Amino acid sequence: MQLDSHFSYKNEILHCEGIPLPSLAKKYGTPLFVTSKSAILDSFQRFEKAFAPLNHLTCYSVKANYTLEVIRALVEIGSGFDVNSGGELFRTLKAGANPEKIIMAGVGKTADEIEYALQSRILMLKAESLSEVRRINTIAKKLKRIAPVALRITPNITAETHPYITTGNHEQKFGIDEALAEEVLCEIKSLKHLRILGLDMHIGSQIQDPKYYYDAALKLIHIKSLCETMGIEVEHLDIGGGFPVTYSQEKKATPIEEFAKVLVPLLKSTGAKILLEPGRYMVANASVLLSEVLYIKENHNKKKFIIVDAAMNDLIRPALYGAHHEIIPVVKRGAKKLTADIVGPVCETGDFFARERTIAAVEEGDLVAILSAGAYSTVMASNYNARPRAAEVMVCKGTAKVIRRRETYEQMVANEE
Repeated sequence: MQLDSHFSYKNEILHCEGIPLPSLAKKYGTPLFVTSKSAILDSFQRFEKAFAPLNHLTCYSVKANYTLEVIRALVEIGSGFDVNSGGELFRTLKAGANPEKIIMAGVGKTADEIEYALQSRILMLKAESLSEVRRINTIAKKLKRIAPVALRITPNITAETHPYITTGNHEQKFGIDEALAEEVLCEIKSLKHLRILGLDMHIGSQIQDPKYYYDAALKLIHIKSLCETMGIEVEHLDIGGGFPVTYSQEKKATPIEEFAKVLVPLLKSTGAKILLEPGRYMVANASVLLSEVLYIKENHNKKKFIIVDAAMNDLIRPALYGAHHEIIPVVKRGAKKLTADIVGPVCETGDFFARERTIAAVEEGDLVAILSAGAYSTVMASNYNARPRAAEVMVCKGTAKVIRRRETYEQMVANEE
């Protein structure tokens, strides 16, 4: 069982930073995301300590969890930010981030998004194609600006991860193929409204072996040398994110210190400022999703189902990726076990959190906690089956506050009226 240290049992009841979770469910209803602010800050500080020898900026990847209060927590502790759309940029600025600590990715930025980023004076745009480079130059010319740009390079490194979250080879849509880098750089030299500040890469998510980062970083350093021979000074090297977290005890994540041990000596030798983009690492294990057991059902073949009030519209990762999330009772009822599919009420067979999972026995009306729910949950939520999006509470030093109110039926139809 993977349970962040800020969540713990006391008198057989699960607590978050000292607050019993049943009290939060009673006050705010379910489904309910409960987030520990201290867990986020501790993850950030551990990451910073690991990479402290580098001249670096940690840019939290907002796509993992863009709840305003989560972003604010990281603003307060000095984080930079990596955004992937105009909407994420808006959220990050609204949460108080310094635009000079924001970088913007995205393989298909619109003209409006590029203009918004330039007008906001962010640190840099990460260009992912020659066509995008040209468009940025055109927009910068219209604005009478010099656009700060990093080139996202595809290093053709295929890490061992789920194919949906592999991003580092030429079979995917992301970045500029390393083989085309010289051609792109030659054209960039003729564009008068761009300034190449850096080189960027991102090779995927949940990558367990630091060697993939090392091999990809070597390629990025080679292209940095190519830039310098062409008279282009590269100030920043961005090695992306994708650092792993533990979702189950059976597959523990490689500690972040192991990545730093491999990467720090290599990157320090470049003399560049290093950008890092952890997202999931900061937030995944900082939240749980509380859900009530509605029904326990058994078919004629003894197949059992635990039907809960959370669904794939709240947390789609198991349905989308086959992702594993530990599920535990909020109140322990002894040593008895139960094997069942744990499913939601949505009208899809794919609406499940676990198949044939053995968990501590629960009864109808009990609460369960779906662990590691802080990343790619609320950001991927939907109104499928016209279900209102869940509420979210943040706990800090024994105090809980609502950071996202539960959506109402009226809110769901507001833009249609």
